[in-house]
Amino acid sequence: MADPGGGAVCNGTLHSQNKDCHSENGTVREAQQNGNSNFYKPIVESFEEAPLYAVILTYMGYGIGTLFGYLRDFLRNLGIEKCNAAVEREEQKDFVPLYQNFENFYTRNLYMRVRDNWNRPICSAPGALFDVMERVSDDYNWTFRFTGRIIKDVINMGSYNFLGLAAKYDESMRTVKDVLETYGLGVSSTRQEMGTLDKHKELEDLVSKFLNVEAAMVFGMGFATNSMNIPALVGKGCLILSDELNHASLVLGARLSGATIRIFKHNNMQSLEKLLRDAVIYGQPRTHRAWKKILILVEGIYSMEGSIVHLPQIVALKKKYKAYLYIDEAHSIGSVGPSGRGVVEFFGMDPRDVDVCMGTFTKSFGASGGYIAGRKDLVDYLRVHSHSAAYATSMSPPIAEQIIRSMKFIMGLDGTTQE
Repeated sequence: MADPGGGAVCNGTLHSQNKDCHSENGTVREAQQNGNSNFYKPIVESFEEAPLYAVILTYMGYGIGTLFGYLRDFLRNLGIEKCNAAVEREEQKDFVPLYQNFENFYTRNLYMRVRDNWNRPICSAPGALFDVMERVSDDYNWTFRFTGRIIKDVINMGSYNFLGLAAKYDESMRTVKDVLETYGLGVSSTRQEMGTLDKHKELEDLVSKFLNVEAAMVFGMGFATNSMNIPALVGKGCLILSDELNHASLVLGARLSGATIRIFKHNNMQSLEKLLRDAVIYGQPRTHRAWKKILILVEGIYSMEGSIVHLPQIVALKKKYKAYLYIDEAHSIGSVGPSGRGVVEFFGMDPRDVDVCMGTFTKSFGASGGYIAGRKDLVDYLRVHSHSAAYATSMSPPIAEQIIRSMKFIMGLDGTTQE
């Protein structure tokens, strides 16, 4: 396979303002020669730095909290202070501990002090504003009780409802109601047994059309889409090159696979190319045999940082070193690109440049679950070998219908908008 990059691929760092570096990339030159001027967009990312005093005060707060935590643990061991955390029963003291005391230190002494800021139950649709159930604690956040009061119109700052499609019921949701009445709440079976319905087939065909790929397979849980399918794609004798800021589901899937894992610096093409070059030159440890597969794991948009993957450079490296590319578009599909088709469309690239396209329906589509899309032989392989298809309950039919109506709305196929 010819080298599409024409040499070293430009390094893209978060605060880089050097556009000349991007213009020298061979991938860009080739794309411009082919008339695809939108193939590459210079990425200039800038993130606000925390003020120094805020950093110092934050670390001081954690330090003081840790010191008082050890003091309070000492008092709890002496019986002076009551311990409300989960502990072993006295008659099980000779057993292997079920609760690791040190691992629970943060939860016990720091998180509990600010726990009232999280896990707050809501009692309305997750729109821009929602209603929250008021709760109070009489024991410093170890337990809560509800007062019965509803706090109205609280600003929603923690929802995945990117496009507002998980809003209150309206006439457009009638199809979801009809499917609920026809199929019921769930399938109660796996995809490989009796869990594949015509609604799943309809959704998979729509996903493949939306992404402009050959085939797609849907799963009932987004997290499991990564953690249960990566082990089916790679294993012992394979190499995974993972971005250091990848989501926990990607990390878990990589660990469960049994493949060798190496981490490259976030969006740093020099770091990735060095790992690729070393993998090709030196092969596997000890035996120095060639790796069975080299899989690059990245995200479209990194959820904690908000940064976007430098996809053109990664694709150039993938082709140069004959590796495979797995991209998680959980936070970009439906909300990025001129028509919502994710970062692949955002960069004007060919979907065939990405070997495994993964995404979830939790964010933009107002539902739950995930998908794997790409070549037909890849999807057919996963239908047989995916742990999720073999052991996990199939996607609920009403959820599948909600995704279908949301995707048709984005594609302009619902009769109300034009594509």
